Amino acid sequence: MTVQSRFKTFISNIALTSIQKTAGAERRDKVVQALNEHYWGSSSKTAHSKYVGSWGKFTRVRPPRDVDVLFTLPISVYNRFELRTGNKQSQLLQEVKTVLTNTFTTTAIKGSGPVVEVPFTSYNVEVVPAFELDTGRYWVCMTADGGSYAVADYEAEAEVIRDSNALTKDNTRNLIRMIKRWQAHCNVPIKSFWIELIAVEFLRNWEHRDKSMVYYDWMVRDFFAHLVSKEYGTLFAPGTYEAMYLGGLWTSKAKTAYNNAVSACEDEKDYPYSAGGSWQKIFGADIPLGG
Repeated sequence: MTVQSRFKTFISNIALTSIQKTAGAERRDKVVQALNEHYWGSSSKTAHSKYVGSWGKFTRVRPPRDVDVLFTLPISVYNRFELRTGNKQSQLLQEVKTVLTNTFTTTAIKGSGPVVEVPFTSYNVEVVPAFELDTGRYWVCMTADGGSYAVADYEAEAEVIRDSNALTKDNTRNLIRMIKRWQAHCNVPIKSFWIELIAVEFLRNWEHRDKSMVYYDWMVRDFFAHLVSKEYGTLFAPGTYEAMYLGGLWTSKAKTAYNNAVSACEDEKDYPYSAGGSWQKIFGADIPLGG
C-alpha cells in the first residue's frame, strides 16, 4: 500500500455519506421551520438560517457530529427583551427552547449560551439564535456573568478555511478532517475551532501545501510538530480578533501523535504494515493497515 492509497482510503472513510448529509439537512429543516413559524410567520425550512461550524465550513467528519445552525431573529425580539430586567440573554434562549419544545415534545432540549441543543436519535442540531448586525456579523447570546451579547463573524471564519483550501488544492479541509478524527479517537481536549485555525496557520508556510496525497504522511507529521509548538499559545478568531488561550491540556496527546507519525513516516517505504499500525494509534481503524 502506498502513502497515497492509504490516505485516499482514510479520507473516504471519514467523509460523510450522502445518507448522513441528507439526515443532517432534514433535521436542520425541521428545527428551522419551527422557529420560522413562531418568529417570522413563515413555513420555510431554510429562511433566516445558515449552516455554521463544520457544516458551514465543510470540515465535517464521520461519524457525524452536531449540525450547527445559525438562526436570525427579528429585531423586534431584541427590542422586546431589552425591556426586561435580569439575564435577558438567558431568558431569550429559554424562550427559543420553549418554542422548540412545543414542536419536539418528546425531545429533551437544552439551552446554554449561545446554543440551544435539539437532540435527535443519531446526532443533534445545535441552534445559535442571533441578531444580524449591519456589518454582516451577529450578536449571539452569552449567559455567563449576568448575560451579554458577543459578536461573532461566521463569514470570516468560513472565508479563512475557503481561501486556504483553494490555495492548498483541498489539503486544508482534508488535514482538518484527519485531525478531527485524531481528536475523537484519542479523546483530545482541544476545540475543533482551534484545530481549523492551526491547520490554516501551518499550511500557510508549509513547503508542500499544494502537493498531492503522496505527501500526506509528512503533512500529518509536520502538522503535529507545529501543533506541539502552540502549547500555551494564543489564537485570534477571524473577524472579531477575540483572543483564545490554548492552554496545555491537549499537549501530551499531541506529542504522542507526533512520535507515532514520525515512526509511521520512517516505516512507510519498507514496512508499510508497521506504518499502518502507527497511523492507527493516531487515527483508529479508519486508516488502513496496508501491508
